[in-house]
Amino acid sequence: MNNETLEIRAGAVPGDPTKPERASRRFDWRRLLALVRKESLQAIRDPSTILIAFVLPVVLLFLFAYAVSLDVREVRIGVVLESDGPAAQSLAAAFAGTRYLKVTPARDRREVADQVVSGKLRGFVVIPQDFDRRLASQLPQPLIQVITDGSQPNTANFVANYAQGVAQTWAAGHRAGAPPPAIKLEPRYWFNAELESRRALVPGAIAIVMTIIGTMLTALVVAREWERGTMEAILSTPASVAEILIGKLLPYFILGMLATLASAALAIFVFDVPLRGSLLALLTLSAVFLIPALGQGLLISAVTKNQFLASQIALFSGFLPSFLLSGFLFEIDAMPLPIQAITYLIPARYFVSSLQTVFLAGDVWAVFAPNLAAMAVIGVFFFVIARRKTRKNLES
Repeated sequence: MNNETLEIRAGAVPGDPTKPERASRRFDWRRLLALVRKESLQAIRDPSTILIAFVLPVVLLFLFAYAVSLDVREVRIGVVLESDGPAAQSLAAAFAGTRYLKVTPARDRREVADQVVSGKLRGFVVIPQDFDRRLASQLPQPLIQVITDGSQPNTANFVANYAQGVAQTWAAGHRAGAPPPAIKLEPRYWFNAELESRRALVPGAIAIVMTIIGTMLTALVVAREWERGTMEAILSTPASVAEILIGKLLPYFILGMLATLASAALAIFVFDVPLRGSLLALLTLSAVFLIPALGQGLLISAVTKNQFLASQIALFSGFLPSFLLSGFLFEIDAMPLPIQAITYLIPARYFVSSLQTVFLAGDVWAVFAPNLAAMAVIGVFFFVIARRKTRKNLES
């Protein structure tokens, strides 16, 4: 009887909500700070973390700024001049005088045909022998022929369209007494007046960098904890699941924000990309994008528990979709409709659009607000699934 009384006084009543074990699972800021400190020291001591967070972004930014270009400049073409007439000579000079074409003159098309086959030229323009006679007759018949290398469709279309534009401009100024055109076009280019693709590529490259840090780095680091068995040891401590997840992710969130500032500084001061928006908008967009990026990395690590498998899944589910389906390199509107629908599930789609806006246009919150909401919703989804998966791992 005395023993039973002692057991009751010890507080070992089943289901008592005031159990010491339950109380120890309450959120504790000191435990959280200790976990953040531990994870920060581990990140600083790990060379691979510094390599992925700072060295790889710099390399990628330099590659996309200088090695990758969507600009078409000085396309090599041949101009075959079969006529010695003054009009033909004048048209050939018009082609040679443009800054977008690098002209190789020839007298016979066979001289340049082999160079097109070998890839030295992207096409050639043939000014026929009877060019002056056809021009004088003013009949609706072709005066010149344009032959392009169709193995590169974009360049081929540029050569054909630009050759047509040069010929039409020359014809408008050559015909004496011709009435002026009824409509005169004066193109103006907003946001990127120089039409430099680098100014659109570098902001997109920053999104790729943030994806690498948020998804791939987090997946590798946390998967390594599972692989070594230290994650189970951490989960067995009095720290709650929320404290462990926040303690794991907060250092990499700070690392991602520092990488954003470093990438923005490179874009502005090295690559001459203007930042027309505010730094606050840039940091807000980056912070919200890191929510789905970190959540996806955490979910991958919780599912795989293996570094190699985590890296492969992070590559195929994080990096490649961000690279191919975010509108960074390829226009989303030109994709098939099923692929366009898939892009709405990719956080980088919203981040790339927002980054290009904040760099080239300014603070357009009508664009930012729906993008921020979409990224936040995707991020919450990833975190909910990752938290449930972590709880299952703890219970098992």
